[in-house]
Parts: sequence; structure tokens; C-alpha cells
Amino acid sequence: MKTIQEKWQDVRFESSCEKTPEFLAFAKDFKKEVKKKAEENGFKLIAVNTGHFYLSGFLQKNDKFFYFSSSDVRFFPNEWRDNLLIRTAKNVKDYTGGQNCFTSLDLIGQKALALIS
Repeated sequence: MKTIQEKWQDVRFESSCEKTPEFLAFAKDFKKEVKKKAEENGFKLIAVNTGHFYLSGFLQKNDKFFYFSSSDVRFFPNEWRDNLLIRTAKNVKDYTGGQNCFTSLDLIGQKALALIS
């Protein structure tokens, strides 16, 4: 079974006024990977928004919340893998939160841990 990186690296997503089947398939794989990386570090994936060619969501550990967001995958290939925005949040409605930090998909859980240390 291919990893998300092997499956979606360097993919050029078609631009459309609607979410394409290809993007929705990617979003499903991305959510699974974020959930896996979060759980490896004691976090729970509690919300994911599949936006117009980007994804965002929240992680939680105890009473700590973290917001994450990808760039638009059509215009920034592989940024979903290498350069995710992450920051502290007060709750699952706090989209402004703390200071912007960046991390890779592989290290999202570790980066969230570092932000609460």
C-alpha cells in the first residue's frame, strides 16, 4: 500500500469551481494521515474542513486545541506535505489563535506537542 506521500506527491490538481473527485480522494487520505500522526502523539483529530482545494481542522489533547491548515493544493504542490500551518487555539471555533508555526505532515503531532511544552 502506498503512503500518502507516494500517492499524491507532485500531483497537479485540476482547477475547478467545484471540488473534484481527485481532490476529494486526496482529502480522505490526508484526513487519515493527520489522524494517524495526531494519535501517535496523544492527540485527537476533532474537526476537519474540506475547503475549496485546501484542508483545515483542529487537534485536541486534554484541554489544549490546535488549528492546522494546508495551502491550496492546486497552486502549491507538495505544500500539504512539507509546510502545514499549525498554531494553538482556544477552542474549535478559534481560527485566529496563537502564533503561526509551520510543520510537515509527518511531524504535525510532534509540533503540536512542542507548542504545549
